[in-house]
Amino acid sequence: MTDPIADYLTRLRNAIKANHRVVEVPASNLKKEITKILFDKGYILNYKFVEDGPQGSIKIALKYDLVNKVNAIKVLKRVSTPGLRKYVGYKDAPRVLNGLGIAIISTSKGVMTDKEIRDLKIGGEVLCYIY
Repeated sequence: MTDPIADYLTRLRNAIKANHRVVEVPASNLKKEITKILFDKGYILNYKFVEDGPQGSIKIALKYDLVNKVNAIKVLKRVSTPGLRKYVGYKDAPRVLNGLGIAIISTSKGVMTDKEIRDLKIGGEVLCYIY
């Protein structure tokens, strides 16, 4: 697999379209950090790291609105790919839907959102947009 983050986002996207409650994805440290950010920002209901075998997996409980059954995540968009990396400084950090969505950025101090890199004044690689 050449792009594990795109695979992670695609698995989430497919589970949302099929109205699944839980999705299981292969684990990595980067995927764990992205999952923690999604949980902290309220895009997923819960998550659990399962250590089964050499790699392990992440079980993610998706969040749906109780009234009209709409998922909390509308769009998952991969920005930086292995063939074309996209780096930004803190001054050029993207604002997704004028601050309503989040951009997940990999920095030298860990994986953060666009708001956090503006506060810490550091740049990094833009991984994805979520809203």
